[in-house]
Amino acid sequence: MKLNRRQFFIGASGALAFASTPYLLKGAGIASEKPIRVANILDKTGILNIYSLKQIQATAMAVDEINSTGGLLGRPVELFFYDSQSDGQYNSKYVTEALVKDSVNVIHGGITSSSREVMRPIVSRFKGLLFYNSLYEGGVCDRRHVSTGMVPAQQLEPLMDYVISELGHKKCYILAADYNYGHITSKWMQKFVRERGGEDLAVEFFPLDVNNFQPALSRIQSAKPDIVLSALVGGAHIAFYRQFESTIGKDKIALASGTYGVGLEHTQLSAKEGNGIIIATSFFDDLNTDEANAFVKRFKEYTGDKSYVGEYAEYGERGIKIWAESVRQAGNASPEACIEALSKGTVSINGAGGVYTVDGKTNHTTMDIHIVTGHNQRFNVVKSFKQRPPRDTQMVCDLHQNPDDSTQYEPEV
Repeated sequence: MKLNRRQFFIGASGALAFASTPYLLKGAGIASEKPIRVANILDKTGILNIYSLKQIQATAMAVDEINSTGGLLGRPVELFFYDSQSDGQYNSKYVTEALVKDSVNVIHGGITSSSREVMRPIVSRFKGLLFYNSLYEGGVCDRRHVSTGMVPAQQLEPLMDYVISELGHKKCYILAADYNYGHITSKWMQKFVRERGGEDLAVEFFPLDVNNFQPALSRIQSAKPDIVLSALVGGAHIAFYRQFESTIGKDKIALASGTYGVGLEHTQLSAKEGNGIIIATSFFDDLNTDEANAFVKRFKEYTGDKSYVGEYAEYGERGIKIWAESVRQAGNASPEACIEALSKGTVSINGAGGVYTVDGKTNHTTMDIHIVTGHNQRFNVVKSFKQRPPRDTQMVCDLHQNPDDSTQYEPEV
């Protein structure tokens, strides 16, 4: 089924709302029931929309699929979309409107960590529930926040094991985006590097609009690292990978990243520019399992878009389906009922990337992880890890013991 303009209408707040077609709802026998409302706050426009565009579509697809099989608790799911425009002021505005004016049951939204941190206190104030469907720097301990993406112990730790302990790239040069994600992620990189006997030669931060990396590349050449570790973010930062290959080249200095690929950067670079970049991921199109192949096929049929789908699209479906399972287990779509169900540690689904299980003490998700390398604008698997837990956050967060905690804990370096 492809997206149809007639499936959209304007909500009370002015948000663009998405409803499954009357034909679909009638066929599922739920057309007359009161809808369960879901807010989706993502960047349709703005400098970071490379992460959001396919996640928006996958979220709508997941809602349609739920409705086509009878909805949730015999009720249709209705999706309210808000364009946060890569600007935190809109995250603040829209999360408030979603909870107060549109009376949604749950928020799915936020791409950057800064957008998440704008929304979290508002979700808490109005006693809502936020599903954050994005990889991030970890450490958020908050019963009203659910992380469905990778955190450092799942992604960066095995990546550092591979590039340092197995490949022997001990001298590391770290580049990161200049906001809370980049600052905290760089600390995790330093921690993991040092624990493995490596050396972090330098850490540099770059605003999201920077696209000239020649001065940094000169400093890298002077420092002579074995590997550059990238936590760069957004469309402008794609320029780094082009400039790195034309100036230095991966045949001289290796390149690994915690963010490359999630914005479909590999589809915008040439094969030469992307070949050999090492990443850790929880989903990629060439995972080659029945579940992964089925998701890619369904997404392409639903959207009519035949291009690479990617991890952040899969996060959209993942978040909706994990939330839906919490509703089923709770027997109720209210935030409090879902929070209680999530706390039991039994909310689990079989998704496109494997089994996803929410840890009841942290509201973070256990998942499979894969080390892959860029190859001809795709990725090849190097090694995989089954059911890797969010250990970094588990070490500092216990919502059973401290249900009112709302701290984001950071590593000490």
